Amino acid sequence: MRAQFVLSETWIGLRRNLTMTIAVITTVAISLTLFGAGLLVNQQVSEMRNYWDERITLTIYMCNEISPTQTCQENGPADADDRQELEDTLNGLDQVADYNYLTAAEAWQDFQDRLGSSNEALANAAQEGDIPDNYRVQLTDPSYYDTVRNAVEGSPGVDTVSDDQRVLEQFFGLLDGLRAAALVLAGVQLAAAALLIGNTIRLSAYSRRRETGIMRLVGASNFYIQLPFLLEGAVAGLVGGLIASGFIVATRFTLLTQIEDWFQFDVALGTGALLYVIGVSVILGVLLCTITSFLTLRRYLKI
Repeated sequence: MRAQFVLSETWIGLRRNLTMTIAVITTVAISLTLFGAGLLVNQQVSEMRNYWDERITLTIYMCNEISPTQTCQENGPADADDRQELEDTLNGLDQVADYNYLTAAEAWQDFQDRLGSSNEALANAAQEGDIPDNYRVQLTDPSYYDTVRNAVEGSPGVDTVSDDQRVLEQFFGLLDGLRAAALVLAGVQLAAAALLIGNTIRLSAYSRRRETGIMRLVGASNFYIQLPFLLEGAVAGLVGGLIASGFIVATRFTLLTQIEDWFQFDVALGTGALLYVIGVSVILGVLLCTITSFLTLRRYLKI
C-alpha cells in the first residue's frame, strides 16, 4: 500500500510539472550525450595511441645524390662504411628493439604500397630514387625517440631523422582538445541541469505542501515524505540517461567509425567499451538528479 502511494505521488508530481520535467530530461540527455561522447573520444584516443606506439618507427634517411643538406653535399652519398657504422651504433643502443634497412628501390616500392590506393596522384608523382635508402628503427619504448635521435643524428652518411610520432602528436593534440571541450561543455550542461532539477523539485514540493503537512501530522517519517520527490528526480535522470544512450551509440557508429575509415586502421572500440560509457552515463544521470533533489528538499521542504 505504501509503495503504491509513493508511486502514485511520484506520477502526480511528474504530471503536474510536465513542462519542467521535459526540460530536465532534455537538459540531462544533452549533458550526458556530451559527457559520453567525451568518454568515447578519450577511449578512442587511448586505443589509437596504443596502436601507433607499437607501429611508429624512427626513420633514418641516408644521403644520396640529390640530398639537399650541406653535410650530404660535402661528403656525398652514404657508402657501405657509413651504413656499417650506423648499424654498430644502433646495435649498441638498448633503446632499439629492432631495425630494418630498405634500399632506395625498396623504399620507393613501400611508398607506392602505402599511398597507391589512397592518394594515387602523390604516389605517381614520386619517382624511383626520390626516396633515399633508410633504416626503420623500432624502439623498446616510444619515450626513447629523442635518445636514439640524438645518438644517430650527425653520423656519417645520415641525411635526416624522421620521427613519425611528432606528426601524430599534432593529431592527438587535436583529439585531446576536442575531448576536453566536450567534457567542459558537458560539465556546464550538467550544472545547468542540476539547477533546473532543483527548481523543479522545489516547485513540486511547494505545490504539495498541504499533502506533506498532513503526512507529517499523521506520523510519516521524513524519508517517506521525501521519497516521491527523490523518485521524480531519479526517473527524470533515468529517462535522460536512456535518451543519451541512443545518441552515444549513434556517435560510436557514425563519428568514430568515420574517423577509423579516414585513417584506415583497425582500432574500433569494442562492445564492452561502449556499454561501459553508456552505464557510466546512465548512472551519472540518476545520481545527479537524485542527489540534487535530496539537497533541494533539505533546504526547501519544511517538515
